[in-house]
Amino acid sequence: MNKKYLQEDLLRMSGVNPKKCMRCGKCSATCPAYDEMEYHPHQFVSMVDEGDIEPLLSSESLYRCLSCFACIERCPRGVEPAKLVEAVRLVAIRKQGENHMTANDVPALWEEDLPQQAIVSAFRKYSK
Repeated sequence: MNKKYLQEDLLRMSGVNPKKCMRCGKCSATCPAYDEMEYHPHQFVSMVDEGDIEPLLSSESLYRCLSCFACIERCPRGVEPAKLVEAVRLVAIRKQGENHMTANDVPALWEEDLPQQAIVSAFRKYSK
């Protein structure tokens, strides 16, 4: 995915304007999951603003964020870092879904001794 398109997509999904951030760090200072996160709320905002999104997509920080919105309440400029974290999390989840099989992939894997139940199950699973 194009870096610029990804950045625009994240900003559209979150509704956040990272340019408003003055890098004061108050959002991170109030974050209850601060010690558990590789990238802190102010870093999410900064990295999205700079278009450095790929490291965020593979970061465990996405799942360490409690979505408590303490960072939103604390931000003097109304930047809403938690909404950016949620948008990045959504993009990461969507990206994981791209590696699944489709119903068209199943016939290529067909074997004569494959139980019929497995075939029907595969079609049900991959046709939703």
